Amino acid sequence: MADTSSRTDASTDGDTDPRDMGSERGQGILAAASDSSGRSKDKLDQKTVRRLAQNREAARKSRLRKKAYVQQLENSRLKLTQLEQELQRARQQGVFISSSGDQAHSTGGNGALAFDAEHSRWLEEKNKQMNELRSALNAHAGDAELRIIVDGVMSHYEELFRIKSNAAKNDVFHLLSGMWKTPAERCFLWLGGFRSSELLKLLANQLEPMTERQVMGINSLQQTSQQAEDALSQGMESLQQSLADTLSSGTLGSSSSDNVASYMGQMAMAMGQLGTLEGFIRQADNLRLQTLQQMIRVLTTRQSARAFLAIHDYSSRLRALSSLWLARPRE
Repeated sequence: MADTSSRTDASTDGDTDPRDMGSERGQGILAAASDSSGRSKDKLDQKTVRRLAQNREAARKSRLRKKAYVQQLENSRLKLTQLEQELQRARQQGVFISSSGDQAHSTGGNGALAFDAEHSRWLEEKNKQMNELRSALNAHAGDAELRIIVDGVMSHYEELFRIKSNAAKNDVFHLLSGMWKTPAERCFLWLGGFRSSELLKLLANQLEPMTERQVMGINSLQQTSQQAEDALSQGMESLQQSLADTLSSGTLGSSSSDNVASYMGQMAMAMGQLGTLEGFIRQADNLRLQTLQQMIRVLTTRQSARAFLAIHDYSSRLRALSSLWLARPRE
């Protein structure tokens, strides 16, 4: 019996219940899984924290950049407002020039005044040339003498277009407005000067008789000039429409800081569009110059002299009409 009891005790001490062993292994696995999940969660939390911190820093920098940008735009708007006020004061203090009723206009810049002075001198010299040309025709001067005078007149017109080109760089609006012309002349103004096609129509009846070849040459030149004028006019219409679309885009009538960026963008775009005006003036003057040059190639020397006199007399009559209009009695 004692032996049996000994074996029973040994069996009890040495053997382990399989259920207890399975339970311990399960607890170990759960503990390991829990520890792994905790570490993974810690890693995710650290990444999230870093990401949130980076996002907050990026947002802070973005706010600072936006604040600096808005401040810069606001300063630019204030400067633009100041310039507009100064321009308004300059206009109110503009210089008014009048000469025997022929000219009545106001300008606010040295460029416009300088051009007006140069144009006045150009007219004086042109009047001298026309008197010389008229005397030569009345005296039945030879073609050689007339050619010298005609070439001088042509060179004088080239000088006018050079003067206008320089003036367009300083104040293109002064040329477009025609304030350097008399009121009657301004009625016929096109892009800062005369229409070549209309001028050729005017001369057609003044230069007879012409040969058939000359008639064809003048008609062809008139049609070419008309086509070029139409193209330039369409370009100007497109420019005006683009300007209107640019300036009317966005919200009008609001001066809040939220619209500063849009406002400055509109002004920058409009300024770029206005920069093309000088090109339109230059192209129109090139067309006028080329028309005169082609005209004297088609005509004889004597016909060219008569053509320049006809142009001069027509302009003189327009200026005289302006003087009469300005001096008319008013009720």
